[in-house]
Amino acid sequence: MIEAGRLLEGIPMLRNRYILERIQKGYSSDGKFIVYDHEGSPQYILRTYSMEQEQEKAKEFRMLQLVEEQGVRGTRPIESGVLPDQGVGYMIVSYIEGEEASDVLPLLSEKEQYDIGVQAGLELRNMHQIHCPDDDMKTWQERMMAKHARYRAEYAACGVSIAEEERLLSFIDGNLHLMENRPNLFQHDDYHVGNLIVKDGTFSGVIDFNRYDWGDPVHEFLKAGMFSAEVSVPFCVGQIQGYYDFREPGDKFWQLYSLYLAMTLVSSVVWILKVRPQELDSMMGKIHKVLDDHDNFERIVPKWYRK
Repeated sequence: MIEAGRLLEGIPMLRNRYILERIQKGYSSDGKFIVYDHEGSPQYILRTYSMEQEQEKAKEFRMLQLVEEQGVRGTRPIESGVLPDQGVGYMIVSYIEGEEASDVLPLLSEKEQYDIGVQAGLELRNMHQIHCPDDDMKTWQERMMAKHARYRAEYAACGVSIAEEERLLSFIDGNLHLMENRPNLFQHDDYHVGNLIVKDGTFSGVIDFNRYDWGDPVHEFLKAGMFSAEVSVPFCVGQIQGYYDFREPGDKFWQLYSLYLAMTLVSSVVWILKVRPQELDSMMGKIHKVLDDHDNFERIVPKWYRK
């Protein structure tokens, strides 16, 4: 583990001016620190990563610049660089004041939760105005089909089974065609209440863009059903309705949403076994809740939305 003092000494922008506090939360392999000034006020977030990731992290930094240019209320890129003597690269981004929505929403009224969801939906739509700059990128359908095939094979060999898996897998197979001709737009790809910041009862900004991708914007909403609905149904309803200007999103949205959510149930089993096997029971609980919300995918609109 990298010593905070050495990091501060190695980065000229931070040297002799700031104090680091390590962030323990999250699943990322990055090192994460809050950067405080000597008066104890948080100023930045510092992320560190292995030198092997430098090329990908350079792309991430450029992506954050695109997001900033779009006017998205999110972490802004400040500086990036490498510390060869410590074997790490680093990225400094702005600090967004407030608390994670996952902690704040249960303390607010349903209307306040809904209104924050609306703001989050509008911000998500703003992100989705950014088109993929890589003209040679494969189509969304090609990439998702290949990814799903890999997860499907690993799931079959992992030794853990989802209840009613035959119905689940049949639903997926019968709807894969829906991904044809879907766009390659910017995706935060981890857009849920744990990565959204609330201050004084209003939406403040988006954090943790390190899983960003390019693809179908509908894919962003699966985290609502997988994670955010457990915390606040009014927020999730607001996010969807805000994104769609308070109109119902329509069957095509729900068909794609349900397909992506079903595919994620398969990949989530594989992922948790690799990353946090001790949390398998918790993940299976989330999966069973999703299956119940959709009556094993006999319904495409989840029960929580109709409530």
